[in-house]
Amino acid sequence: MYIHDINLSPLVVAQAGESYQSGANLNRWVEVLVDCPGSTGLFTYRLPAQLEIKPGDILSVPFGAQQLGAIAIRLLAQPNIDLPPEKIREVEDIVSVGFFPSAYWELLNRVAAYYYTPLIQVIRVALPPGLLGRSQRRIRLVGGGGAGGRVQGAGGSSYLLGSADPLAFLTPTARQVWELLQGQPAGDYSFVYLQQKVKSAYRGIRELLRFGLVESYLEPPRLTRPKLQKAVTLTGTIDQELTTRQREILEVLRRRGGELWQNELLQICNASSSILKTLTQKGYIVVEEREVLRTEQGPTLVGDGAKSLTTAQASALTTIQTLDGFAQVLLHGVTGSGKTEVYLQAIAPLLNQGKSALVLVPEIGLTPQLTDRFRARFGNKVSVYHSALSDGERYDTWRQMLTGEPQVVIGTRSAVFAPLPNLGLIILDEEHDSSFKQDSPIPTYHARTVAQWRAELENCPLVLGSATPSLESWVSMQGAGGRGQGAGGEFITPHSSLLTPNSSHYLSLPERINSRPLPPVEIVDMRQELQQGNRSIFSRSLQEALQQLQERKQQGILFIHRRGHSTFVSCRSCGYVLECPHCDVSLAYHHTEEKAPELLRCHYCNYARSHPKFCPDCSSPYLKFFGSGTQRVTQELARQFPELRLIRFDSDTTRNKGSHRTLLTQFANGEADLLVGTQMLTKGLDLPQVTLVGVVAADGLLNLSDYRASERAFQTLTQVAGRAGRGEDPGRVIVQTYTTEHQVIAAVRSHDYQSFSQAELEQRQALNYPPYGRLILLRLSSLDPIQVQNTAQIIATTLNTEEEFEILGPAPASILRVANRYRWQILIKFDPDALPKLPDWEEVRSLCPSSVSLTIDVDPINIM
Repeated sequence: MYIHDINLSPLVVAQAGESYQSGANLNRWVEVLVDCPGSTGLFTYRLPAQLEIKPGDILSVPFGAQQLGAIAIRLLAQPNIDLPPEKIREVEDIVSVGFFPSAYWELLNRVAAYYYTPLIQVIRVALPPGLLGRSQRRIRLVGGGGAGGRVQGAGGSSYLLGSADPLAFLTPTARQVWELLQGQPAGDYSFVYLQQKVKSAYRGIRELLRFGLVESYLEPPRLTRPKLQKAVTLTGTIDQELTTRQREILEVLRRRGGELWQNELLQICNASSSILKTLTQKGYIVVEEREVLRTEQGPTLVGDGAKSLTTAQASALTTIQTLDGFAQVLLHGVTGSGKTEVYLQAIAPLLNQGKSALVLVPEIGLTPQLTDRFRARFGNKVSVYHSALSDGERYDTWRQMLTGEPQVVIGTRSAVFAPLPNLGLIILDEEHDSSFKQDSPIPTYHARTVAQWRAELENCPLVLGSATPSLESWVSMQGAGGRGQGAGGEFITPHSSLLTPNSSHYLSLPERINSRPLPPVEIVDMRQELQQGNRSIFSRSLQEALQQLQERKQQGILFIHRRGHSTFVSCRSCGYVLECPHCDVSLAYHHTEEKAPELLRCHYCNYARSHPKFCPDCSSPYLKFFGSGTQRVTQELARQFPELRLIRFDSDTTRNKGSHRTLLTQFANGEADLLVGTQMLTKGLDLPQVTLVGVVAADGLLNLSDYRASERAFQTLTQVAGRAGRGEDPGRVIVQTYTTEHQVIAAVRSHDYQSFSQAELEQRQALNYPPYGRLILLRLSSLDPIQVQNTAQIIATTLNTEEEFEILGPAPASILRVANRYRWQILIKFDPDALPKLPDWEEVRSLCPSSVSLTIDVDPINIM
């Protein structure tokens, strides 16, 4: 085994099903990429005679003292000339056959190169968990004895085993290990466990191995496997020789179509498996194991047909369906304009042509309505793929994709790597959403960027849909057939330079379905409310609207920027604010239930403590809650409007699997008058009965130290406002703020995306921020505040020798300490039209001591 090549780019593997072998024994070695932290380059292994290995296969290989997952890269006729053949180890087994076709492999290489990430890290993101497994070293008593039993090992030392007390010859360390193994029924423990329990355990194990009392072996990786279940099949006719009970069982089986799962049959008949064994011996039934697919099961839905389209929808659909090959489409439709119906009708003909579609959404748990609509239209051709599935569900769904059957996969950002052959269309719904960007761990990829590359490599269209497009997507359409007015010239980056003037299309859906109007937005100045004596967190206008909700039997949504009860707790005597001991942030108050202890919680590291009776600084009893989270708002609502039925919808109330669907179903069924929640309310909810949307405090979105704060605030407020008035009744939106003069508030009032984008883009262009400039953010963190600061300074000094880009920092992160780690950052800013010679990142990493972590975030979304 050897490191063949440190530089992994570019690597090429064969298409699935191809082979480089032209003779029986021409290729006897294979180069692989091994899934081992810290290992780089390719390693050579011998091909066993019994295995047919091809490039792209996922393998299990011995690596040091472990058994690891590996990817077959290329076959060799001869190993490296410097490597003695007898030192080359043999491949253990094939885990999965022919997974990486060439276009897919090119995609992974692009991600690795663009986001400065080792290729194996990208592969880990692309594959389902458990596919690249890891073995562990275990120690067991020879002969399998344990729990006090005597072990007689054939290979053991005869004088030792024959003595009255074998332990007398052992050192204390060896004796401790021996006794631990003897106390375990199977006489078997992992090497790691023994090291934890016995000091210098390796010496004792070495001694026991020398005497032949124990043996060392590798436990193979616990890879995710197909789930098997016993099925019972009827094979013979029911005759009179059988007992009454046997005939009953066979009759149940016959009425159910002659086939049932064994556990289901036994439950129906209240029988034991012994009676099935008898029937099997007599030849009436066959019991065999079959695979059961573990996939996410949605509710049973009534089938749904295509809806009639508006003129704008029909025009957009025609454009998408006439696209041949790679193209990028921005579908800019106001909230409630029917973008989902365009998606559905664009996908339908592709499935008939044997092609598949990939639909990416910001957060799958928040969009059960979307998945339900797709399942109602396409039935069992729809699969859901995201990280909240169990490992078994992800593994089986992933294998279903590999079959090549025409299907629709709906998933979050990681589904951009879904291995769909014959991909005919990629859709990013709510493409502006920051959930499509991964901050950590590496690779820090953006699903929109990767989707652009994938659409180009698969030669299929990419549709980006949003009511509030990201400014990157908006500007990339200018000068390439787009009709929207931006504030600048064409934007060229490594990912948008793929587009030619004929491959970019801007499609607009300017009106809602059935010509329903966009809801009027009322802006309430909370400064005036306070001057006029209203000290409630609800303006008089919002109070009146909430009062009318129940009277008119309508429903509403209240949007709050933060969860919890209060944003911080402060002493009114000395001004002391209770902070997290591990992070430089204030603790938020979370109310659990009546008469329960008052709980303060950190929203970053989840540290919690009880609310003190006295100020920790001055011992004053006057501690007050400030700010309003979802809990505080719901309590205030219950006090002022006791008749209103409420549902809280935030990350505190939706922790359990399926809780999003449960709460939204309750609300849709009319079991509550008001839905109170956070950002979750902005993501794809379609609730026709909602007529009122209230924003309790818009200022929490506006005043953030991030150049994207205005864009995010406009998108959030516009999206949440768009939840109102989607049904027959007109909608109404009330936004409470202390800064009515802010440009975002003015644009939200008039639903004016173009005026907002023009003003915002002028500011971005003046400062050379995206989309007119590119950024790379270096995040450094350490338990040692001095060391991380010094390292940041050294890296910044090294980078400052380059003249082709601007260095901002180093500076402490806006929240310096999170989970006891001190955080510093360096921002690299440069012009995308003339890509600079970027630094050697391995050299930059080498400047970091082992105690300092460095993350390179290319095109960062969050710089807080």
